[in-house]
Amino acid sequence: MGEVAVEADYSSDIPLHPSASKRHEQQEHSAISITPSPEITKPTNRQTYEHNPQEAWLPITESRNGNTFFATFHILCSGIGMQALVLPVAFATLGWAWGIICLSVAFVWQLYTIWILVRLHESVAGIRYSRYLHLAMAAFGGGTMQLFFKTMCQGDATCLARSLSGTEWFLVFTCVAILIAQMPNLNSIAGTSLIGAITGVGFCTLIWVLSINKGRPSGVSYSPSDVVKSDMGKISRILNALGIIALVFRGHNVVLEIQGTLPSSSKHPSYKRMWKGVIVSYILIAMCQFPLAIAGFWAYGNQIPYNGGLLSTFSRVHGRSTSKVMMGLIYALVIVSCLCTFQVYAMPVFDNLEIRYTSKKQQPCPRWVRTCLRIFFGGLAFFIAVAFPFLGSLAPLVGGITLPLTLAYPCFMWISLKKPRPNGASWSLNLGLGCFGIVFSVLLVVAAAWTLADKGLNANFFKP
Repeated sequence: MGEVAVEADYSSDIPLHPSASKRHEQQEHSAISITPSPEITKPTNRQTYEHNPQEAWLPITESRNGNTFFATFHILCSGIGMQALVLPVAFATLGWAWGIICLSVAFVWQLYTIWILVRLHESVAGIRYSRYLHLAMAAFGGGTMQLFFKTMCQGDATCLARSLSGTEWFLVFTCVAILIAQMPNLNSIAGTSLIGAITGVGFCTLIWVLSINKGRPSGVSYSPSDVVKSDMGKISRILNALGIIALVFRGHNVVLEIQGTLPSSSKHPSYKRMWKGVIVSYILIAMCQFPLAIAGFWAYGNQIPYNGGLLSTFSRVHGRSTSKVMMGLIYALVIVSCLCTFQVYAMPVFDNLEIRYTSKKQQPCPRWVRTCLRIFFGGLAFFIAVAFPFLGSLAPLVGGITLPLTLAYPCFMWISLKKPRPNGASWSLNLGLGCFGIVFSVLLVVAAAWTLADKGLNANFFKP
């Protein structure tokens, strides 16, 4: 009767023997003990290689063994460059006080947007942020090579007679840059970035220190070189100066790519290493840019042109009183800095090009394909440099166009991904900065276009 009263439980298997039950419990316990926790294996980087093998084939994410030092080298190399040489031009319009204030505000604003990108890196997996912002670098690097050659040949008519043309110097720079660009991935050029950072700090420091040491030339004026009577002209001139300052802060266009080379886990997220690198590098960048702007404006006033900036002005004013060795050293540091910076900015472009191939073929790029893609990009950079040698004159326009990428989009990304409380402090701050950045960009572009229409442009196409 008792057997009828017991309800059968078919939800579990009844072992035929106690020893079998014991073995089953041991197996079950063993299986549970070796099962990894989802919390530990949850990917925190861009898609892991197991989920997306394509990441292991591309120049940015091929190597994830970077560290804080590598990140610092890359940021310094990309953040210090030829664009800083035109900062005193903005001061000639804004004056001492407003120039320093605007440069400081732009610096802090950029540092804030870098912090946003660093914190959002895990959430914006796969985004390549920089694109093709440095195609004109071959023009500046090739032009500096030509100046270096002329300086070293000073007084030697035979040597000067053998000088190459501007186009040929552009080609020399491009060939050297593409030869160096055969390094496989972003981590592999950490040494190149270190050299670029040292040479960038070196030529910036030499120029402003020598400018102060040699004193101001006679007739230096700190008012704008051209007198503008119309209100539109005055507003346009101020906006153009702000566009120049915006153009200086281009370095964090490669922040996402640099952070993509760092290892990351739930216990050790990559943003901690990256932010340390950002702080160290931007302290050094500030120590270069602020003295360069202030000392350059003090020494030369409104005599600094868009094309060449402080470098051409120093050569013109103090070239004869400066030893050939010192002038050659400055030019050599600029050339090496340009070559190294080219590598940092080119690597994300190579990454973009290889994505197309690997997505279609579902296999890594063979060595010959990778080489051909990089030669193709070098040819494109050379063509831009030769076809548009006057791009330096378009600094305010380029600064206005690229400003949203630098100062506005990261703020909108924070709102979209972090979803802060509407009308809260974080939401209001980022929405305000983002909208102001977009409106400001439109005003800069309009002002630059108005100035070009009013004064004209010496568009020497294909005549470097």
